[in-house]
Amino acid sequence: MKKEDKAIIIAGIGDQLAKYSCVYLCSTAGLNAEKTSALRRLCFGADVKMLCVKNTLLKKAMEASETDYSGLYDLLHGETTLLLSNVGNAPAKLIKKFRDKKDTLPALKGAYVEESVYIGEDQLEVLANIKSKNELIADVVALLQSPAKNVISALQSGAQTIHGVLETLSNR
Repeated sequence: MKKEDKAIIIAGIGDQLAKYSCVYLCSTAGLNAEKTSALRRLCFGADVKMLCVKNTLLKKAMEASETDYSGLYDLLHGETTLLLSNVGNAPAKLIKKFRDKKDTLPALKGAYVEESVYIGEDQLEVLANIKSKNELIADVVALLQSPAKNVISALQSGAQTIHGVLETLSNR
């Protein structure tokens, strides 16, 4: 491959890395064409970008990026598949959903999520349980609404009690 072609590919990978805040490195070696196509369809449906890249080109794109991906450099060996997303837990949930009970592919090498690096297959469960930005916002809104709902509920029950007492007194 010519040096100019490599530069174009590195720039393209760099553009993709800049678009997404979460980067997962996986190994899909051993998946046949049918399963790889199924994984691509699942990624498309979950708004996760899947790229198969050469490790040297990916490393150069990561080095050129403004984000510090240095924790992932040691994982760039063998076959590497990138799963890119703006939702931190989406690729992890996708991997768990895709796997059969006895299948271990795609294997998670590591991930860069919200400025943190996760290395190893054992981090998949942790990554799947990370709450997304929208889930955290929903939790905060629910927490903020809870005291207001309690006050309104107490006022309504108090009003009903006073109404009941006044009605009883008026009947006497």
